[in-house]
Amino acid sequence: MKGKHDQMIKSEIVIDQHYKDFSPMQFGSETCDPGHFFGPSVRTHWLLHYIVYGFGRFERDGISYSVKPGDIFVIPPYEKTYYEADQKKPWRYIWIGFTTDQSVPEQLLKPIIHCPSAGKIFEEMLQCEKMENGRTAFLCAKLWEFFSILLDNAKSDTDYVQKAINCINAEYINGITIQQVADRLNINRSYLSDLFKKRMGISPQKYLIQLRLEKAAELLTVYGQSPSTAGISVGYPDLYHFSKIFKKHFGVSPREYQKLNI
Repeated sequence: MKGKHDQMIKSEIVIDQHYKDFSPMQFGSETCDPGHFFGPSVRTHWLLHYIVYGFGRFERDGISYSVKPGDIFVIPPYEKTYYEADQKKPWRYIWIGFTTDQSVPEQLLKPIIHCPSAGKIFEEMLQCEKMENGRTAFLCAKLWEFFSILLDNAKSDTDYVQKAINCINAEYINGITIQQVADRLNINRSYLSDLFKKRMGISPQKYLIQLRLEKAAELLTVYGQSPSTAGISVGYPDLYHFSKIFKKHFGVSPREYQKLNI
């Protein structure tokens, strides 16, 4: 089902010509009202939404993803999906639907693609609204241009996880968050968490917490630092929060742990 959109700005073009490799089916843009939603629904063609600004939520295969500017959420044929604009900062997106009998770039198998560099291409697609002829050829060219960016920026899932680990190991002292790690890798946080958990068996958030606490325990016992200094040294400037999370992990407070292990 589709949410109300009486006040929304929307334009849509339905394409009726077909090319052999990629055939654009529909194209448009929409500035959504807060909470505007579509679905759950199933499409018979590929559909890409590029987020120009604002935020929202996309659900595919029962997994929910937070979507931000520069993200593209991917709807493959015959998969149930749902998406909803944020209540406070609803999104504006540009979408294009197409069919193909060719293999699509591997990146399109991901639910979310973070690709700000594609924004220019999607914005340029809007030019076809003024065209009387050649719309399909123009959109086909833009699709191929977009695919070339995906292929040029291709990164394996293993690279993402290893780079996330390297980033966490280097920056845990500075209070880095998993969202900041994802932003540095130009990848959606939910997707990064899925990849990380599949490879490492734990979420990146849990990995970060465990790393900080193990390092803190070392500072307490090997180097004799005070709980407050140890906490600050591993990215926990608030002593109360550090003590609480430390006790949850080790079963005793930082001070008690220090006494037991020195």
